[in-house]
Amino acid sequence: MMQRPPQEDFSLKETKPHLGGGKVTGDKVTTTYDLVEQMQYLYVRVVKAIDLPSKDITGSCDPYTEVRLGNYKGVTRHFEKKTNPEWNQVFAFSKDRIQASFLEVTVKDKDMIKDDVIGRVLFDLNEVPKRVPPDSPLAPQWYRLEGRKGELMLAVWWGTQADEAFSEAWHSDAATVGFADGLANIRSKVYLSPKLWYLRVNVIEAQDLIPNDKTRFPEVCVKAVLGNQHLRTRISANKSLNPMWNEDLMFVAAEPFEEPLLLSVEDRVAPNKDEVLGKCVIPLQYADRRLDHRAVNTRWFNLDKNGVIEGEKKKEVKFASRIHMRICLEGGYHVLDESTHYSSDLRPTAKQLWKNSIGVLEVGILSAHALTPMKTKDGRATTDAYCVAKYGNKWVRTRTIVDSFAPKWNEQYTWEVFDPCTVVTIGVFDNCHLHNGGDNNSNNKDSRIGKVRVRLSTLETDRVYTHSYPLLVLHPTGVKKMGEIHLAVRFTCSRLVNMMHLYSQPLLPKMHYIYPLTVAQLDSLRHQATQIVSTRLARAEPPLRKEVVEYMLDVGSHMWSMRRSKANFFRIMSVLSGLIAIAKWFDQICNWKNPITSVLIHILFLILVLYPELILPTVFLYLFLIGIWYYKWRPRNPPHMDTRLSCADNAHPDELDEEFDNFPTNRNPDVVRMRYDRLRSIAGRIQTVVGDLATQGERFQALLSWRDPRATALFLIFCLVIAVVLYVTPFQVVALIYGFYVLRHPKFRHKLPGVPLNFFRRLPAKTDSML
Repeated sequence: MMQRPPQEDFSLKETKPHLGGGKVTGDKVTTTYDLVEQMQYLYVRVVKAIDLPSKDITGSCDPYTEVRLGNYKGVTRHFEKKTNPEWNQVFAFSKDRIQASFLEVTVKDKDMIKDDVIGRVLFDLNEVPKRVPPDSPLAPQWYRLEGRKGELMLAVWWGTQADEAFSEAWHSDAATVGFADGLANIRSKVYLSPKLWYLRVNVIEAQDLIPNDKTRFPEVCVKAVLGNQHLRTRISANKSLNPMWNEDLMFVAAEPFEEPLLLSVEDRVAPNKDEVLGKCVIPLQYADRRLDHRAVNTRWFNLDKNGVIEGEKKKEVKFASRIHMRICLEGGYHVLDESTHYSSDLRPTAKQLWKNSIGVLEVGILSAHALTPMKTKDGRATTDAYCVAKYGNKWVRTRTIVDSFAPKWNEQYTWEVFDPCTVVTIGVFDNCHLHNGGDNNSNNKDSRIGKVRVRLSTLETDRVYTHSYPLLVLHPTGVKKMGEIHLAVRFTCSRLVNMMHLYSQPLLPKMHYIYPLTVAQLDSLRHQATQIVSTRLARAEPPLRKEVVEYMLDVGSHMWSMRRSKANFFRIMSVLSGLIAIAKWFDQICNWKNPITSVLIHILFLILVLYPELILPTVFLYLFLIGIWYYKWRPRNPPHMDTRLSCADNAHPDELDEEFDNFPTNRNPDVVRMRYDRLRSIAGRIQTVVGDLATQGERFQALLSWRDPRATALFLIFCLVIAVVLYVTPFQVVALIYGFYVLRHPKFRHKLPGVPLNFFRRLPAKTDSML
């Protein structure tokens, strides 16, 4: 059997870090940069040099600067044949790793055999000044190079990660990475998702089509292409030269609108053969933008065999086939690019419809420890870890800590919050783009180490949460803990009244309810949105790669999984367990398992029937008291991933192998046959349950449908008698008689089912009509 870590290894651990360099007082910290531990750095900014001596008669040299501090060495880029080079590069050395008392900055001349030393400058670390933001940056100064002529402009100071130079600096943590490679792949960065719009293309009709084959009426449809999105209308019902559709096609478009909308009217001449009757190219810059449900104007577009761009024709066309359409960019929708269960943003696309922010989310990404080795480099295991956090349209990426299983980032980021019922996601990844990806560079993709989700509505406002979260990843061999990440999170609310008001508002913009999209449309559009976002962010510098974006956006979470199906079934049973417990408790009352409780329930029932105006106040008072009683057991920590709830701790290996299988499958036929039979068995049970539920509903319909004329007649006679009895009998008397009958002692009960239940079970259903 597969050995798994004990359950307690997957638990959330509360920590007490030394945040901001100050003491934690209550739920707040005393400094401004307060959600991370202060880290001291020695910063060296190498700006430029002048009057460097030449090495030959040409009067030039190939200079570069080497910054050395103990065993750490950083090197600038070199220039060819230049005596007045400008580098303007920053180096940062962590104070925790400094083992020297002097800083040496050397200007060298690059040579094929051995680099020549042009000159150097020495700094005593005890004499280096300290800078604390928001002080202005330290001005660089000229220093005469020792030994030879020439001057070097430098700035040297002690600072923290709050320094502006922190994100652009070369770090000593990445001493083995070259400067150019380091800047491209290891520095921290903030990204913005592209602004996404839903594009609605309402294809109404076409006129004056000219088919190639004039002996038949064309079977016409419209094909629309936007980027890699392809949609078609149905074939027009009226087979004529003036077909009509009145059909909507929905696309996802991203600003800036680089790709036009390509439309073609096609004639189905054979099952797999279409002939183009006309084309039209429409730049999206000309499309109307709609903020609400009011209709936009329709337009006629000329169709051309070659697809001339709309608005660029040089001469007037006297006769052309035309297509009638309504095209608009929908600004009233929120373009879903995340899983609906983990959305971090619910605002509509149009900024004019945004409401004011209600607060600020601050996340301090402190450190990680006990990370799993992700690759081998020079024959030894290593991990180059970095974090990605996503909330709203803002993505952040920390710097990469090279070759460390316990990296310390201590970087703090801030987001505006517009809705508390949103989720921030923090993922940890291994950078596989350094040193050519290590020894296993065949699959040069950043590996996922794990991720954490925090729902803002589960956080208390103005409280600093400092926890160590387990990084859990499901592998084909089972769930595995990849390490732990240490976070500090604070949600600050600036408008409490506005936040409380949001709980009464719809979750999505109103256009989702006025003109709702179908489930199939939402799934397709979400897939297109994630593809657009991942493609755009992969083009940034440094790139936020496709595999990272897709993991953060939960792409593929809709695929079939036996494990998820069982987990969802157990969730439903957990929800129903409360109702089942109440039903069992009431059954015990009716059977007098506890006579004292039964007598008290009789008294309460008598009071409520005699004074019915007390029923609703009593119910709500009980709910209030129960809520107050549960307050002392309220969760004090944010929720985290639960392996037992996910059925990941006891999943069968074959179920996991099925979950990680490609689509379509590439397993051998015997395995696929076995899984298909298993799926049929489970689906058969689900089919039976659904059929039973449908049967009960159809029996209710059969009460009045005269499907069973005798049963319907009996029910109608019963209704007439009950109407007369209830008319002449006070309601309190009827309620008392019925209630005491239900609560009667077991001595007056029979083990056989009651008359109403027997009557109901005898009613017919539509199962007789099924094949």
